[in-house]
Amino acid sequence: MNSPEPSKISPSSTAGIGESEYLSLRLGTEEYIIGILQVQEIRSYEEPTRMVNAPMFVKGVINLRGVIVPIVDMRLKLGLPDAEYNDFTVVIVLRVHGTVIGVVVDAVSDVVSVRADTIKPAPQFQTMVDSRFITGLVTQGERTLIVMNIQALLDPSELGMNH
Repeated sequence: MNSPEPSKISPSSTAGIGESEYLSLRLGTEEYIIGILQVQEIRSYEEPTRMVNAPMFVKGVINLRGVIVPIVDMRLKLGLPDAEYNDFTVVIVLRVHGTVIGVVVDAVSDVVSVRADTIKPAPQFQTMVDSRFITGLVTQGERTLIVMNIQALLDPSELGMNH
């Protein structure tokens, strides 16, 4: 059996063989990336409805076409300084662990293709961001991108949610 030519494997994708696509986003001065396959949509920030007894980093919930979606402020979740919400502030709607969750970020930049073998382990410094939430680092030209482990970061037990 002849193997298909690479150009015919995934004509709609810009990622090459062994590459995955990630959405780059900004939190403060740092650029992070998350797997594009978990992203459902990107929407402008709207003030969510507050929930009593929710963890500090859960801003509240929004009704997204009949689905109640918790909204997590990624800066607060990661222990970073509070953000000023502005015109660039967006909510990335993700599907994680079978649950739809919105995350507030300072801005989204672009979609980048990353080869798995270019992801370097993150140094284990005593940083503000918990190392469980970071998969590694990728350097692309002048950019250093921090690969987020969105599965660990948005685990229902981390969010104080009953699953």
